[in-house]
Amino acid sequence: MSEPTGTSSSRQNGRRKLHKKHSKLPVKAGKLKRQTEKQKVEEVDKLALEYSPPDDLKLFTDLPISENTKRGLKKGYFVEMTDIQAKSVPISLKGKDVLGAARTGSGKTLAFLIPVLEMLYRRKWGALDGLGALIISPTRELAVQIFEVLRSIGGYHSFSAGLVIGGKNLKDERDRLSRMNILVATPGRLLQHMDQTVGFDANNLQMLVLDEADRILDMGFQRTLSALLSHLPKSRQTLLFSATQTQSVSDLARLSLKDPVSVGVIAPGESTDNTYIPSTLEQHYVVCELDKKLDVLWSFIKTHLQTKTLVFMSSCKQVRFVFETFCRMHPGMPLIHLHGKQKQSARLTMYNKFTTTKHAVLFATDIAARGLDFPSVDWVVQLDAPEDVETYIHRVGRTARYESKGKGMLMLCPSEEEGMKAALEKKGLEVNKIKIRQSKTQSIENQLQKLAFQDPEIKYLGQRAFVSYLRSIYLQKDKSIFKIDELPVECFAESLGLPGAPKVKFLSKEAMKRRKNASRTIEEAEAEVRKENESLKSTKKVSAPSRQRGGDNDDESNGPQDPSEGSEESDSEGASSGGDQVDEALSVPGKVKKAGAVRTKYDRMFERKNQNILSEHYSKLISHDDASDSEDDFITLKRADHGLDDLDSADQNVSKSPVNNGDHTTTFQEDLAANLSKRKLKMNKAKRTIATGGVNTKLIFDDEGKAHQLYELEDGEKWFEERGGLLGAQEEGKKFAESERTKMRVTDVVDREEAREKKREKKRKRKEREKAINGDDEGGPVAVIEPTEEGDGYVSPEFDLPSESDEEPSSFTPRKRATFEERPASKKRKVDADEDMGDDEELALHLLRQRR
Repeated sequence: MSEPTGTSSSRQNGRRKLHKKHSKLPVKAGKLKRQTEKQKVEEVDKLALEYSPPDDLKLFTDLPISENTKRGLKKGYFVEMTDIQAKSVPISLKGKDVLGAARTGSGKTLAFLIPVLEMLYRRKWGALDGLGALIISPTRELAVQIFEVLRSIGGYHSFSAGLVIGGKNLKDERDRLSRMNILVATPGRLLQHMDQTVGFDANNLQMLVLDEADRILDMGFQRTLSALLSHLPKSRQTLLFSATQTQSVSDLARLSLKDPVSVGVIAPGESTDNTYIPSTLEQHYVVCELDKKLDVLWSFIKTHLQTKTLVFMSSCKQVRFVFETFCRMHPGMPLIHLHGKQKQSARLTMYNKFTTTKHAVLFATDIAARGLDFPSVDWVVQLDAPEDVETYIHRVGRTARYESKGKGMLMLCPSEEEGMKAALEKKGLEVNKIKIRQSKTQSIENQLQKLAFQDPEIKYLGQRAFVSYLRSIYLQKDKSIFKIDELPVECFAESLGLPGAPKVKFLSKEAMKRRKNASRTIEEAEAEVRKENESLKSTKKVSAPSRQRGGDNDDESNGPQDPSEGSEESDSEGASSGGDQVDEALSVPGKVKKAGAVRTKYDRMFERKNQNILSEHYSKLISHDDASDSEDDFITLKRADHGLDDLDSADQNVSKSPVNNGDHTTTFQEDLAANLSKRKLKMNKAKRTIATGGVNTKLIFDDEGKAHQLYELEDGEKWFEERGGLLGAQEEGKKFAESERTKMRVTDVVDREEAREKKREKKRKRKEREKAINGDDEGGPVAVIEPTEEGDGYVSPEFDLPSESDEEPSSFTPRKRATFEERPASKKRKVDADEDMGDDEELALHLLRQRR
């Protein structure tokens, strides 16, 4: 029985609707989840923009941030906010630029990491959106620390974060860089990726964070930072944080920030007390001689074995020297060193080791002075004075972190005390002076000398530490604090265990500069004295004509005088005036020089007094006139006739002739040139001398001073008589022939050996060349030796070595060729057709000779 058509169609429609209803249920749930997430993001964004922080804001849970960030803060045990966090985070969440400054250890890292996470969350940043936030740090250790904090509080977000620092594999970073949403980097490596990495695009950047901006600029990254900013888009939010605000940071803020809100920055005229340094930090300084600093440091470590100490030095070489020497003297507690010359893996190992160790001493340079959070540091000892007050603040800021207590000690030389104390007081910092107990101080100079004597490496490290410390003092800008002239350099070298002070180039340059400046001041004083003398002379000249006019009137009244006397007086006056004119011309060459002006070497040359003394003395030395033997002459140099031949004798004859007294040398040279041929005249001077006078003979002088030729022949008759006549001469001849024959025999053996060696080398090279041409590796005709059944297939090869009989001439013996079975099985030899044919021809010729 069939059902009505309308009923069946209605049932089918009902099934279809039910099927559609069931199929839409999961889509609706996913859509609902997305809508809920979208509503949460919009709600958080609205709360952040409209949020006005209360005065008693302390908890992170009171901030208008996402639940994922709150869960991450709770996981990292971050509950209450610091002052810089409570003031800057609400402003940063509104999307404004922030210029923040706060004392060390006040939580600046969280003050910019929370806005970074919230900004990307509110803008629904995904993996395909590219780089959204960039955090730049001055040092690698600080970048690692920021990245670890980011991982701890951002674990519940879905963003990808990366760390880009120097010392890592560039290829691995390049492959993963394009997938990063948040990037923590140092300036140098980041600029390298921006210039070289394909696909790295920062055009979509939303937030830029500069941590410790003043240190970034101080380390010489100003041009790098400017290049980085040129790669980034203008429409971004910028956060700039530092413990100290300098002029360079202010300039950078004007260039990179738009209408920034200053948080914690002190306005001019406000009090600076307790602003840079926490109240829980005790500051002290001691005055110590440079050569006693290592003794005081060693004694301090020995008396503080149950503390965690951080020691700052000015150079890497000092850190390495102190670490190596103190480790060998075993102070009784762990020693760690951290400096910029280490590899990145070693630096991270040292950083983690000091962080996790309860009692230790870390020797470090200023790379550990910025931003690093070492827990529970009890003492910060500054062995060398910091370059400025900002560096001092960051150094002592490694202790007394976030309401914990700490102590700092600054060691100053006597020449540095006054300038450093004035600089600290200018910043409003009061550092108390303490004294060192001499009874507790232990001298280690002898131990260092012993180590330097036993190990040359320690001595070399000491020399480099000495030079690097003096260079750091020499390059410091504030010369009111760092006075290299007042340092006891020799005593400092002895305190490092060195036998003497190494030679330092810039110290010698400085001494030369001081001498030059001293000579310049002396010259200025002499110029002033000369000017006064000239003024006195001018007054005398003015008074002299008046007296002369009075004398002329008297002469006219008395009548004419002897003309000779008048001429003598005029001559003397002319000479004196001429002398004054000569002095003026010499002292002022070309133009009048001002007093105190810089003089050149030509000025000094023309200003020399008594310039005619040396010329007259020299003319006396070269005078050829026969001087009369008088008792008045104390020393008289006369030309002596040594009886030389050829040119000299001819020169003497010409000089003695009465005709050519004036120009005898020129006349002799003209006569000599007239007698020479054109070919000899074209020769140079040396060849012409040999052509005219012959080759010179070398003479040697014996102990009595007699001259002998270098190779003199003995008297034949005398030698013949001494040897006993003809028989003796024959015996001498036989001995000489035998000695020469022995020499020739030895030389012949050596020559033969060299010839054999050359032949072997030539043969070896030929085989290698043929082997390379034929290509054994590619395969070819190779003879393979099968091993015998008796042994393992190895037969010791026979070598064709030269024997003693080879040296003497002997009858021809054909060289045995190695049989096919005698060749070692481990080697494969290619058949050499040319070599076998040569050997066969040689053997055939020998057999034919024997048959004849």
